[in-house]
Amino acid sequence: MKKQLALLVGAVAIAGAIPAGAETNWGTRAGSSATVSSNPATRTRQSVDYAKYQTRSNTATYTRQDGKNIYYTQPSNRSALYKQYASGNSQSVRTSRSETTRSELKRKYYLAHPFYQPLKGNFGSVTDLSYATNMYDFTLHDISIVGGIEGQKGTWKNTQLSIKEDFSYGITDKIALVGMLRYEMNENKVDWKAFEADKSDDNGLNVFGIGAQFRMVDNADWISEAAAYFEHQKDIANSYILELKAGYKVSRSTIYGLLRGQYLDIDGDAYGNGIEASDSSYAMFLAYELDNKAFYVEGGIGVFSVLDEDWTLNVEGIFGHYDWHDQFAIKAEIGWQPNDWIALGLYGRASLYDSAEDKDKDLYWYQPSIPGVDAGLTKIGKMNLSNNQEMSVGMRVVFQF
Repeated sequence: MKKQLALLVGAVAIAGAIPAGAETNWGTRAGSSATVSSNPATRTRQSVDYAKYQTRSNTATYTRQDGKNIYYTQPSNRSALYKQYASGNSQSVRTSRSETTRSELKRKYYLAHPFYQPLKGNFGSVTDLSYATNMYDFTLHDISIVGGIEGQKGTWKNTQLSIKEDFSYGITDKIALVGMLRYEMNENKVDWKAFEADKSDDNGLNVFGIGAQFRMVDNADWISEAAAYFEHQKDIANSYILELKAGYKVSRSTIYGLLRGQYLDIDGDAYGNGIEASDSSYAMFLAYELDNKAFYVEGGIGVFSVLDEDWTLNVEGIFGHYDWHDQFAIKAEIGWQPNDWIALGLYGRASLYDSAEDKDKDLYWYQPSIPGVDAGLTKIGKMNLSNNQEMSVGMRVVFQF
């Protein structure tokens, strides 16, 4: 273990998210994984460079950060001026009698609403700047090779700074098209208890996607939406996402439920995390699953409330099944909208429960393919996971024009 090791990580997705959350617009969830196969796709053509298999901070899902909007009804008063005509030719204004008032409905289109989508002929832009981390502790055991790594402990951590742009256009008041791009700056690190830490970086435009939103119902009491998206993660996977949301309007709030499903077509025959030797002659690979596909399902409940005319609060609780583990996370966002065309939001998301705790996953030895030779994966032991944590904070800027 004296050799310097370079970390490999990739991110197969979801968070949220979406998540997108509403993690926040739509997209993948925080959580990272990498893909490996006997003939994996690589960005360097010749060798398998795991250090470039990162995207995003932990599958995180994906979080599509959905659309955001709906109408908020607010009473406003308008005074009526009453004039009293006295007998004769003179006219006076009665100021002593009490004035009567009547209520009107004031409608405001909240850009931070979880059902937001631009109306017919309008454009919507959601720019999301976020910082996210995903980490877990591990212990190697049942190792079948010689080398002094039996019982070794460490911590794997991915940190990501990303900027994501969702751009949408309203074809009708009920149907909108969406396009998405995300630029990521990832740092991946393994802190060994007994060895020098290993780390690697990966920066680039790693994710893009397209989709459509359909607002099925929007009346005084109910609102609902269906959406479908395609997302490509460079060198990792193609994702197909379906989402359903429905909400009930109560006074200044909308209480809603959501359901998301995601199918991932993975580049390779396995996905997980790994460590590669500095000379690329071998790698240790933690396999989440030996498969070229994965399924994610999320369900949750949220509340969007208008605090006053310019301030809003959105809170979501999401339980997700992410192929090999389950997780519960909570997200909150406070929004400020001074006018009808711009809104700002600050949000945070954290996992509160993860079934990966004390879970054993298979550990493999992997030798990158040599021309004419297919080395494949060889199981060498197990890795016990603990303290799996995901967290993200960010800022969203929403424009409609």
